[in-house]
Amino acid sequence: MTSNAPGSCCYKGVKHEGQPRGRIEHLGETEVYVTEPSASAANGQGIVYLTDIIGHKFINAQLLADQYAENGYVVIMPDLFHGDPVPLNSDMATFSVPTWVSGVYGERKVPHTPPSIDPIVKASIAELREKYNCKKLALAGYCFGAKYVIRFLTSDNISAGFIGHPAMVEQKELEAVTGPLAMAAAEIDDIFPQKLRHESENTLKALGVPHQINLYSGVVHGFGVRCNPKVKAEKFAKESAFFQALQWFEEHLKDE
Repeated sequence: MTSNAPGSCCYKGVKHEGQPRGRIEHLGETEVYVTEPSASAANGQGIVYLTDIIGHKFINAQLLADQYAENGYVVIMPDLFHGDPVPLNSDMATFSVPTWVSGVYGERKVPHTPPSIDPIVKASIAELREKYNCKKLALAGYCFGAKYVIRFLTSDNISAGFIGHPAMVEQKELEAVTGPLAMAAAEIDDIFPQKLRHESENTLKALGVPHQINLYSGVVHGFGVRCNPKVKAEKFAKESAFFQALQWFEEHLKDE
């Protein structure tokens, strides 16, 4: 495995302040957060934003999706969890991530695994192409969502991928990547520690795909979404990781 299974660090963090400007819609039975650029900023391209386990209604994720939209992209952020996200800062004494992944906590008892999540990602990609006429697409995924960036960065249909502090990525999934991939990694991260980061780097080198791995010092797993913005180093790392993603997409989605 190139990153470990989620732990408590995957749902701990700080709730940010702001007013989301997107909207909740339905894509079949799946709720999605949709946010669009202004007419003057629109670049005709789209991003599927794949969330951490706190889900698509988490204000931090919505504000980050809005930032991508402000830079020209139509963004769809689907509910990957069938209405069963993990509440921010859940009580470790009563909550187990592996049990949650199995679907036991959810009303619909749907496991949070590829058979239930892959179709949601596919539908989101199709929606950007068919409804919003996006010419090129990128995937952005954080923590849990990073796994699905990797799983879908396997064809010419997706121009680039960005992942922040990945979780649950399997070696065989990374080995199947064919498109440009950028990573933002935390220095302090039991889910994606130095050993696995170096192994991932070696895999990408062997594949020969364009790649970038930025390491942000002094921050922990989840910093790209759930940092404390009042701590200067954390705020800087989060903002830098966002600009890393933005520059990566601008480079690999631009017209030749």
